[in-house]
Amino acid sequence: MIRALVVDDSAFMRKAISMMLERDADITVVDTARNGAEGVEKACELTPDVITMDVEMPKMNGITAVRKIMKTAPCPILMVSSLTAKGAETTVEALRAGAADFIPKQDSHVSLQITDIQDQLINKVHSLTESRARLFRKESRPTRRSTQRRSQRSARSSAPPDQPPKLIAIGVSTGGPFALQHVIPELSAALPVPVVVVQHMPPHFTRSLADRLDALSPLHVAEATDGMDVEPGRVIVAAGGRHLTFKKRNGTIVARTPAPTDTQSHCPSVDVMLRSACEVYDGEVLALIMTGMGKDGLRGARAIHKAGGTIFAQDEASCVVYGMPRAVAEAGLTDSVLPLDEIPAALARAAGTPALS
Repeated sequence: MIRALVVDDSAFMRKAISMMLERDADITVVDTARNGAEGVEKACELTPDVITMDVEMPKMNGITAVRKIMKTAPCPILMVSSLTAKGAETTVEALRAGAADFIPKQDSHVSLQITDIQDQLINKVHSLTESRARLFRKESRPTRRSTQRRSQRSARSSAPPDQPPKLIAIGVSTGGPFALQHVIPELSAALPVPVVVVQHMPPHFTRSLADRLDALSPLHVAEATDGMDVEPGRVIVAAGGRHLTFKKRNGTIVARTPAPTDTQSHCPSVDVMLRSACEVYDGEVLALIMTGMGKDGLRGARAIHKAGGTIFAQDEASCVVYGMPRAVAEAGLTDSVLPLDEIPAALARAAGTPALS
């Protein structure tokens, strides 16, 4: 049985979220809390398997509560976030503070459609609690010999491709903001190839994510706009609610931001981005598939692999949810499987330039 704690200053939202969760026979809500301070206290007392957390609350907001819980009683935290620019900014900050994922809600409680988010909420709770033992286990300190052996294995597995790629393309979902802040800021401004990112997020959230990464990074990070040049020195983050594709124009390559079709489950989609990159860059792409639920990126990775490109995947131990990387690894498409802290150096080697020290 999954034991959940619901933290929200709204009695309506506490009731609504509790009802949604308990419609799953494997989830029980052990308690609710009216603000962040009460949430921290009950998290320490009850040690739940998962927590849903509002962002804006009296006495202690969700960001501060996340930081305290991750220090005193760490467990997966799912933010309940407003679909506004302000809500996006604070949610991205909470994800950087240690929250695992988020569920978007409408501004008005009256407009909340329980059936619209119930399945998403339950699926995310199950995925996060399945990852809990791995993410929060206490491991013994590795010996120097074991550390050296791991480094030697990683060095062999992440040998650079024969030819540097013309594009580094990253696909990521659940746990992405935390993972990306450990990769993008570690890449040198001298990286000789452009970088593009598809992170599963709605509008507003991707702009806030790009701004946060830009403030931390030597490279310039920006949300995609239609016609933006795809060039070295720039990281382009796909805009929420729009796909990211590529087109050759007057000897250069530019980003395109087409609207989704009814047949596409994710927007932005990693598959859409990777297949377009494979076509425009003639397969000379390094694709990195990172933490996330589902299989988005599998078909795109298969196209790049077939065209002779390179596929890196984040390893299971460092993923919040080992879904997307698992899919490409189990399909036999990966050239390297890497822990999060070794990814920046591996990308830099592949592109022919050193990572930041």
